[in-house]
Amino acid sequence: MSVERTTVAEEIIVAGWMDYEPADRDTMLRHLLEVGKRTRAEEPGCLDYAMTADPTDGRRIRVYERWVSQEALDEHFTTAHIREFRAVTSAPARVGASLKTFSVAVARSLR
Repeated sequence: MSVERTTVAEEIIVAGWMDYEPADRDTMLRHLLEVGKRTRAEEPGCLDYAMTADPTDGRRIRVYERWVSQEALDEHFTTAHIREFRAVTSAPARVGASLKTFSVAVARSLR
């Protein structure tokens, strides 16, 4: 069986979760979905940006982002839409989080 492998210069994946009080999760998710739309539209270094409600945990938002480089991710945190997002979402505090970045050198198709 042949496995297709692609060597990439550098790709960064951000993955994990963030927990909020159940009453705050949907509000945070709406803000995250809006920032995701802007990120995908305005940042060419963003390959994917998805925040989803965990179907089994009323507090949890799952995080998945894919970037062309660490520099693109670093730049993301300096954008106007991230500053605006942080300003409007400062009230609901996270009650837990596990977010990690992964550097990817080789990607292969999953069959």
